[in-house]
Amino acid sequence: MFNNGGAPATAGTPEKFNTCTISWGSLGSIWGNAGKAKPIVTIYIHPTRYTNEFLRSNELFTVSFFPKEHRKDLAILGKLSGRDCDKVAKTSLTPEFTDGTVTFKEATTVLVCRRLYHAPMLKENIDPEIVSEIYPDRDAHDIFIGEIMKIIDRK
Repeated sequence: MFNNGGAPATAGTPEKFNTCTISWGSLGSIWGNAGKAKPIVTIYIHPTRYTNEFLRSNELFTVSFFPKEHRKDLAILGKLSGRDCDKVAKTSLTPEFTDGTVTFKEATTVLVCRRLYHAPMLKENIDPEIVSEIYPDRDAHDIFIGEIMKIIDRK
C-alpha cells in the first residue's frame, strides 16, 4: 500500500495540522497474546520533517491512501514543507476532521491511529550498507507505531 505513490501521515487539529507523504511503512500486530495483539501501522518520518513535530505532540494521527489520480497532490505534500507554506492549499485535497484527528475527504482508505511508541532509529543498529547509501551525512528516521483504532474504507 505504501509503494503505490505514498500515503500522507497527518496529525493535529482542524485549526493546526500538518501532513507529509511517506513511502516507508508496514502493517502488523504487536503487544498481545495470539488473537489479541494490537493491529498497528509502523511509519518512518525524518526528524527534520515538520510533520514529525505533530506526530510527537498529538496522540492521534491518520495514514491515508488515495487513488492514482491524486499522485500529483501526494508529491506536493511530500516535497513542500508546512513550515514554509500552506501546502494543502496547493493540492486538490479537502481536509476532514474525523475521530479526533485530520484526514482528507478524497482518501479511499484511512487508518485512524493512536500513537503507542516513537523513537529515533539508531544508525549503529542499521546495516552499514544502508547507512552509507541512505544516511551518510544525516540522521536516521524516527519510528512511529500507531494502534489502528479505526479503518475508514470508501472504495
